[in-house]
Amino acid sequence: MFGHRDEGHGTGPNTFQMHQRIFSIGDDFWIENGAGQRVFKVDGKALRIRKTLELQDGSGRMLYEIKEKLATIRDVMTIEGPAGKVATVKKALFTPLRERYDVDFETGGTWSTHGNIVDHQYEIKAGDAKIAEIGKKWFRVRDTYGVQVAPGQDEAMVLAVAIVIDQMSHPSK
Repeated sequence: MFGHRDEGHGTGPNTFQMHQRIFSIGDDFWIENGAGQRVFKVDGKALRIRKTLELQDGSGRMLYEIKEKLATIRDVMTIEGPAGKVATVKKALFTPLRERYDVDFETGGTWSTHGNIVDHQYEIKAGDAKIAEIGKKWFRVRDTYGVQVAPGQDEAMVLAVAIVIDQMSHPSK
């Protein structure tokens, strides 16, 4: 499923390469496209009371800010855009076999995750429609996984959700 990235022709999914366990709050890292080009930067904001990450485009413009909510019963993080809160990501309370996360958008609509979150092998769906697939099987580089975004989706939002899930499922970062 992770193959050649369609470079702007709009006919296929776009693939991005992420590095797991490499970043923590205060660290910065780049997200590369399928051609190995740096297209998004994650800026870990240091010296803050709560976890805060900023997803920027290649020129440094803030697209989304990811914030940990303080004093919550279960894991919750928010994604904010330049105009304010866009989405809330919540860890499901009861998951007998695997972790599950739900993404609730301020404008309405919900995404959910299905699969093995801890091992970076899962899908993000809106109902039955696949929004993205996250997996390590396409890369042979240690601690690397891919995010394949379905055509027509907000790539930066999908990557922001994948970052949130990574932060919440690996809290020692």
